[in-house]
Amino acid sequence: MENYAAPARPIVEAMTAAALAEPARAVAFQGAPGANSHVAATEVFPDGLPLPCFDFADALDAVKSGKADRAIIPIENSLHGRVADIHFLLPESGLVITGEHFLSIRHALMATGGRDGLVEAMSHPQALGQCRHWLRAHGIRPIAYADTAGAAARVAEMADPRVAALAPPRAAELYGLNLLAEDISDADSNMTRFVALARGGQPPVGDGPWMTSLIFEVKNIPAALYKAMGGFATNGVNMTKLESYQRGGSFAATEFYCDVVGRPGEAAFDRAIEELGFHSKWVRMLGTYAQARERG
Repeated sequence: MENYAAPARPIVEAMTAAALAEPARAVAFQGAPGANSHVAATEVFPDGLPLPCFDFADALDAVKSGKADRAIIPIENSLHGRVADIHFLLPESGLVITGEHFLSIRHALMATGGRDGLVEAMSHPQALGQCRHWLRAHGIRPIAYADTAGAAARVAEMADPRVAALAPPRAAELYGLNLLAEDISDADSNMTRFVALARGGQPPVGDGPWMTSLIFEVKNIPAALYKAMGGFATNGVNMTKLESYQRGGSFAATEFYCDVVGRPGEAAFDRAIEELGFHSKWVRMLGTYAQARERG
């Protein structure tokens, strides 16, 4: 609790108490009340009880320990790329992806005073990056903070008219700040993709079309990735995302995260995964879920 700025603590305390009293309805999210993840949690689970967690690991641990039934975390943004290191966090947590959600991001500038005299804006690095041209044009220096709404609470606590926060508009209301400017992202198409997570054994929910997320490591041989991907091409299975990452800083073994249209049990999908497994050291499914937006 002490990790949050003072204006956020009573709100966090009340939300936490309500969620812990009914863990079957609890939805863990990273950030302070009013953050985009809080907004996503209420949109995806309108009957849920949002449970604020200071960082992503805490949100996943809340589900793993049974304090919450679900978690929702951002994984990528249309302007700024990867958000959370789901490649590392999710496999270690033992949770599975059960759904996805696309949230239109609308950043707002808020402070205890007015626009005159502002020299700094505090927010999550992703939000600062998504508004960097606007901030530069207005002579405002970006200051990184753990999350957007948390920055709003910290600005309210500081009560320094020279420092503003970038956060969702609702955060201004929650923390008693003046809303100085809205929709200040550098592009109107600013969108963040979230995934919902749950403990293992949860069957896919919905009618499809389906998406499956997985990670794998290719063998250390020439053209290994090319060979591993061949099964998707020959079986007509659409891969909508493929992202490489390094584990352990060795720069020797490359692992990949990918999103594939389809689900286990579909003949073409199963054949593609079988070929992927033949050319990989290992393949691990992260979850199958209904697409929030149809691809391909």
